[in-house]
Amino acid sequence: MAGDDLEDDFVVDDLVALSEDEGVNVDFEEESNDNDNDNVEAEVAPGPSDSTLLKKRKRREKEKEKKAKKRKLAIVNEPIPQGSIAAQSPEDLEEYLATVQKKSFKDMSDFELDDIRIPASAIADTTSWKGPRTLDQLVDFIMKILPTLHTRLGQRPKSTGAPTLLFITGAALRVADVARILRDKRLRGDKGGDIAKLFAKHIKLSEHVDYLRRTRVGAAPGTPGRIGKLLNETGSLSVSALSHIILDVTFKDSKNRNLLDIPETRDEVFKTVLGCPAVMKAVKDGKTRIVLL
Repeated sequence: MAGDDLEDDFVVDDLVALSEDEGVNVDFEEESNDNDNDNVEAEVAPGPSDSTLLKKRKRREKEKEKKAKKRKLAIVNEPIPQGSIAAQSPEDLEEYLATVQKKSFKDMSDFELDDIRIPASAIADTTSWKGPRTLDQLVDFIMKILPTLHTRLGQRPKSTGAPTLLFITGAALRVADVARILRDKRLRGDKGGDIAKLFAKHIKLSEHVDYLRRTRVGAAPGTPGRIGKLLNETGSLSVSALSHIILDVTFKDSKNRNLLDIPETRDEVFKTVLGCPAVMKAVKDGKTRIVLL
């Protein structure tokens, strides 16, 4: 089960699963465990008059917790303001990426950091886009701002496991949402390749390897941890046709942090995805453009 083998209505157990879901603390709210509260009530044995008051108090506490969760979910899903950091010029974005990249390589000297710096020439200029940078605008964003990517997404891939687009985002649920958008006929036409979904939640690495080796993929949204492993450890994900990497930096979690604010996903982006030798060479050679959404 991988890529389009997953059903479109697939929902992960937790609200989201950051990256590889292997020891990473997910900062999105999880469902409360009502059973635990029931056990507390069962263990407490107050007098008859106190029991009713205790139950009422616990009921009020549960209602408050549910309301708090709804408020946080509303924050995660609300429209993103237009003042996104991604709307800056390539030169400003070069400085932004260099600043956050340095946080992932604290022991490197400035000279060493300059060697892995993403140059402005490799960053797509998206300043002409004035609309919100949300998924419901993604198709129009690609068609108007990234015409080369639009054309390539509508072409039949020549090789298996060699997408023209990697879309990097921090949450498994977000990956599934992006995949649905990228299947739009306005992007794929009738010849476009498969749309993969590359995240670790419920999917073994070996399943993705098998899927990529037998499938002509046009675009591959995924978490940086899983994409990084596929790039560096398996040889099943090729950069031979890679023309664009979109970094999902406008979308924020309940703590108002984006993909590059969260230490775990930031490290995976710079160390395993952009830090992959083949990817870095493609970026430096001008074959692959970095896009901040």
